[in-house]
Amino acid sequence: MNSQEFREAAHKAVDQIIDYYETIDGRRVTPEIQPGYLAPMLPDAPPQEGEAWDVIQKDLTDKIIPGLTHWQSPNFLAFFPANATYPGMLGELYSSAFTCAAFNWICSPAVTELETVVLDWLCNLLNLPPCYLSTSPTGGGGVIQGSASEAIVIVLVAARDRYLRQCAEGVTDEREIERITAEKRSKLVALGSTQAHSSTQKAALIAGTKFATVEVDKEYKLRGEALRKKIRELKEEGLEPFFLTCTLGTTSTCAIDAFDEIATVAQENPNLWVHVDAAYAGAALILPEYKHLTTSFSHFDSFDMNMHKWLLVPFDASCLFVKSRKPLLDALSITPFFLRNQFSETGLVTDYRDWQIPLGRRFRALKIWFVMRSYGVVGMQKHLYHTMSVGEAFKGMVRGREDLFEVVAEPRFGLTVFRVRGDVGGVEVGKEERSKRANGLTKEVYEKVNAGGEVYLTSTVLGGVYAIRVVTGAPRAEERFVRRAFELLVKAVEEVAGVAVEEEAARKVSEEVEGPQLRGV
Repeated sequence: MNSQEFREAAHKAVDQIIDYYETIDGRRVTPEIQPGYLAPMLPDAPPQEGEAWDVIQKDLTDKIIPGLTHWQSPNFLAFFPANATYPGMLGELYSSAFTCAAFNWICSPAVTELETVVLDWLCNLLNLPPCYLSTSPTGGGGVIQGSASEAIVIVLVAARDRYLRQCAEGVTDEREIERITAEKRSKLVALGSTQAHSSTQKAALIAGTKFATVEVDKEYKLRGEALRKKIRELKEEGLEPFFLTCTLGTTSTCAIDAFDEIATVAQENPNLWVHVDAAYAGAALILPEYKHLTTSFSHFDSFDMNMHKWLLVPFDASCLFVKSRKPLLDALSITPFFLRNQFSETGLVTDYRDWQIPLGRRFRALKIWFVMRSYGVVGMQKHLYHTMSVGEAFKGMVRGREDLFEVVAEPRFGLTVFRVRGDVGGVEVGKEERSKRANGLTKEVYEKVNAGGEVYLTSTVLGGVYAIRVVTGAPRAEERFVRRAFELLVKAVEEVAGVAVEEEAARKVSEEVEGPQLRGV
């Protein structure tokens, strides 16, 4: 493909992308295909001679797009969103054009320096303590990772090595250091609440340490006393807790852990590395009313949020901040001869290869820069306020039909978690049987709605309660789409439970309810 052919192909690709986005709300969200559908449609080997772009694009249209789940659809209300916007796409385009491995500063100085700048911008915007800035006296700073799970692996490995170094501090004999390290390593335990993301458990598996969970309260958040009790119990068993993931916006309910209480426990246990996983809800910290949530973060060691979830940047853009970069460098830095250069040797530059697992890295800061400049702070805040208002509207619909549904956890950040009532249709049963029936009905309703393909939802289980999650963080979220989703849910309840839902009540809720107004900007 020469430059002129690329120009023509690029125009066609951009036109197709725009058409895709402008018609996406009319597409079935999940594909109507079976596993293994694609291989029979493609040749057994690549072509011997190159093919024209029109031929390739036709196969994309006919064979690949029909197998996609349309995450950018306003009818995609599952998991947490994976935002994509035109400025972010342009960032990816330029990043591909400027491709380099970027493992150290000299590979392409602008790649490193722009990342430092935009993450300092973001650090201030999120109201993180100054210790997380690249200019902080503690040696803090930010780095872009592929995902929040990847970030947890990195900081857990750094925490493990820091803890082991502290255990052998003052010892000079190499064999004794090895003995202490081997003995202590077998006792290390990483902690997370029962509502924390499974990535901490996976990170512990990768790092070769144990993992234990801490119970949450009735609001599904981790409290200080429960953490203190678990640490005490583990120590009594001869184990050594060294790492904790606390959460701002848990996966199931968007619960917020008690950071002030956790900070107190952290001060009581100075060798405990505390990481804040704010993958989705961390975006809300750019709003004035949530800035108080970071008050205790100066007592923690690291923080991570995904701009690719709710803050308009395409995947992957997970932003990890550390209070001190030294533990990362101590754990992850290896400098063979071919990587040495005068700039790195003098310590005048940042080499992000020492802040991550792989050696090479992409120019991901570019899409963040483009999004921040295109939307501005006000535009990003408006996006969050709008999507939360759509979530509030949906919450109002659910609460407006208390004869059918009940909210399981306090809705926040555009997420509503609810289930079908066990006594729907006026069925009179005992408490235990009512809960069992509610779980069964909710699961059936959830599966029926998803089977239709018009919308896509996800489910969760909370203390034995089967529930449905609806989240409205996508850029194209509108009340009319969640209203339609609610209509489908009501219809599914009617069919599954075998009850006649009053049409007038359903119409009133779906068409007239308005969620509480959120402050605009």
